[in-house]
Amino acid sequence: MSEIGAQITAAWLAMSPWELVAVTLAIAYLLLAVRQNSLCWYCAFASTAIYTALFWNVQLVMESALNVYYMAMAGYGWWQWRHGGKDDSELPVRRWRFKQHALTLAGIAAVTAISGSLLSRYTEAAWPFVDSFTTWASVITTYMVARKILENWLYWMVINSTSIFLFIDRGLYLTALLLVSYLIISVFGLINWQKDYRQQSPSRA
Repeated sequence: MSEIGAQITAAWLAMSPWELVAVTLAIAYLLLAVRQNSLCWYCAFASTAIYTALFWNVQLVMESALNVYYMAMAGYGWWQWRHGGKDDSELPVRRWRFKQHALTLAGIAAVTAISGSLLSRYTEAAWPFVDSFTTWASVITTYMVARKILENWLYWMVINSTSIFLFIDRGLYLTALLLVSYLIISVFGLINWQKDYRQQSPSRA
């Protein structure tokens, strides 16, 4: 067995039951989101609630705080998907214009530069700019999912690909493997949402 394979096996065996539940729910969230099933938000809420506690218990305060945000977005996303459309109807898949993406990317770049610089200067953080990018991009992209913005899947592909590199570099091979599954699911998410978007009437799109 290769060294990486042995480390993945060891990480799997060391995983706590609660962490395993959180991972399972996180995957269920993505699979349900691909199908635009609002039950995905229940899975997201439960998964992030568990992660909030897990990260807090190991003194990862910022990661814990980030998952509190994800919990709030789970509630917001559930409401938007069920009532965010016209006349309190189900929210349809939508697309952003180029200007909206340009402003979003510029915003991500700006906050990444600021937090990356602060982390680089005042902490011993590994890959401060890469870590900052994946964090801030995830915050924005989660909002895009809640608003059913089609391009969120493209954002996630970039975020997940970058995160895989980051976790492998840090020796977190099991987490990197989980992100590989996220990356694959994101491809199917884009295909399914694109198909639904094309079937919508112009008035809904």
